[in-house]
Amino acid sequence: MRGPVQMMVTRPMSRQPLDMDHRVTVPDLVAAKRAGRRITMLTAYDHPTALLLDEAGIDCLLVGDSLGMVVQGQPDALGVTLDQMIYHGRMVARAAKRALVIVDMPFLSYQVNDDEAVRNAGRILQETGAHAVKLEGGRRNVGAIRRMVDAGIPVMGHVGLTPQSVRRLGGFKVQRDADGLLADAKAVEEAGVFGVVVECVPAELGKRVTQALGVPTIGIGAGPACDGQVLVINDLLGLEQTVKPKFVKQQADLAGVIRAAAQRYANEVREGAYPGPDHVFS
Repeated sequence: MRGPVQMMVTRPMSRQPLDMDHRVTVPDLVAAKRAGRRITMLTAYDHPTALLLDEAGIDCLLVGDSLGMVVQGQPDALGVTLDQMIYHGRMVARAAKRALVIVDMPFLSYQVNDDEAVRNAGRILQETGAHAVKLEGGRRNVGAIRRMVDAGIPVMGHVGLTPQSVRRLGGFKVQRDADGLLADAKAVEEAGVFGVVVECVPAELGKRVTQALGVPTIGIGAGPACDGQVLVINDLLGLEQTVKPKFVKQQADLAGVIRAAAQRYANEVREGAYPGPDHVFS
């Protein structure tokens, strides 16, 4: 077996964060599961946002191909390219001093063949300075995962709702195939992943997957029993106005703040109040 030994036990969760004084590493995440410490993860797509999240103590920054929707305004992530992921990954990695930076492998960057998958994953690490890659799918992608791990590339898996397969799945729907999900999760663990994102599954199924694996699970719409949680930063901050998934707890209303600030600016310009005496050079 290539992956960590499975731990079929439930450990009490600790409120203690991961060490805040050094860079988070892949072994730290595996150790966090063993110690019952929850892992925090958020998406980031640019340097200033990544800098703030890193300073806030977020353990992992995911440069998600969700940028296709929340940054580019596309209906899904299928149009995101490898070069675009590298561009955004470079900005995030440059900002992160403590957080582990993980970059999504976009659609068709790892599905064609295993050689191409290794080459593209290597490009991501070389050209961004990120620490790991993430790819979707379970049993069908174990060959690519094994090759990447053998090449020294840290890989995170992703099972459940896999957004790159949204057209095959018929939309962004809760996934309820317990046997298939468990088989996928165990297969990618055996192939060598250091963690698994579990997306949009019933809470009890998220718990079962977490108990079945020796590597940490990171839930998004998978219930509270996962070893960590991830959200899209735009959802967390209230920047996304059109789609509001049930599992999101919005922590701020930055859309309202930004809109109000822009309106105040526009009014001041129209009224001739800006720039005022304090904002001009003499």
